[in-house]
Amino acid sequence: MDSLRYYIAFNLVQGIGPARLRGLLDAFGDIGRAWHASADALVAAGLDRRSLDNLRETRARVDLEDELRKIAAAGVRVFTWESADYPQLLREIPAPPPVLYVRGRLEPEDAWAVAVVGTRRASAYGREVTHRLASELARSGITVVSGLARGIDGVAHRAALEAGGRTLAVLGCGVDQVYPPEHRELARQIAAHGALISEYPLGTPPEAGNFPPRNRLISGLSLGVLITEAGRGSGALITADYAAEQGRDVFAVPGPIFAAASGGTNRLIQDGAKVVLETADILRELNLSMAAEQSQAREVLPASEIEATLLSHLEAGPVHVDELGRAAGLPIAQVTSTLALMELKGMIRQVGGMKYVAARETGGG
Repeated sequence: MDSLRYYIAFNLVQGIGPARLRGLLDAFGDIGRAWHASADALVAAGLDRRSLDNLRETRARVDLEDELRKIAAAGVRVFTWESADYPQLLREIPAPPPVLYVRGRLEPEDAWAVAVVGTRRASAYGREVTHRLASELARSGITVVSGLARGIDGVAHRAALEAGGRTLAVLGCGVDQVYPPEHRELARQIAAHGALISEYPLGTPPEAGNFPPRNRLISGLSLGVLITEAGRGSGALITADYAAEQGRDVFAVPGPIFAAASGGTNRLIQDGAKVVLETADILRELNLSMAAEQSQAREVLPASEIEATLLSHLEAGPVHVDELGRAAGLPIAQVTSTLALMELKGMIRQVGGMKYVAARETGGG
């Protein structure tokens, strides 16, 4: 894709993020034209003077072919807004990153993902709780998303791997970097059984300012965020805030009221986060109790034209099976049998009274 190089190029320009890039695309209609546009045209399109200077400097300095070669040599895949397999959940958040660098593989079943995050200074209680919940999520067919940090994040990734599941690590640096350095082997295993993901170009060091923004990707890639242990000043609470802004469910594990490490999670619960005492609490709330079976069904039972027709009538809200049959012009027996398969595949869910609705995770799988 010719546009790929220009997405990578703009991602190297300081000061041009999702909002400014969207504005340039709207103005020029094509990312290649935006990259090669004159200074006057860029100013007319709304680009500020500092961003314009940064763009001109990057255009003069960067060899785009060399950038593509470096990415290929590193074994890294790049997804952009134009990629059909850009993660659908992430596409739904405000200002999704225009570019994602991925070491490893993203799979369709990663649409069933839960983030597990927490404090870097985990207690024995926090580690045990995290290990148990992340292991059980992975064994239930749920992809575990976290940030590769010390403490809770590392425990969550390892637990998912030990359980034979998938895990995604979202980095605050380039995917060719590993931070903290003691997680180098863990990062290698994650890339082999999931993926390392970053919006930052290759070579980007793990600077402190990169980590809060990357938390919006952790929540954005997930149906819900579980905070297993976090003090009141923990960065994990930033992920919970992003999750709430993105309309994702926030879960928290209660802890001792005298333990500083549980001050943040207990406060989240006071503020309305869902209490988690066992993995089933998460699976029920997110309608993921049959995720493993649904994943297998999606592979065995491909989507049909009838499924697509029924799904199109369900996206606006719950519809009774009789009304659905009339709207689709199909015999009721065919409608009910197709709905049963679609429910098994996780495409729809029944909301009572023979009414069905499109499941939230079915946007692009």
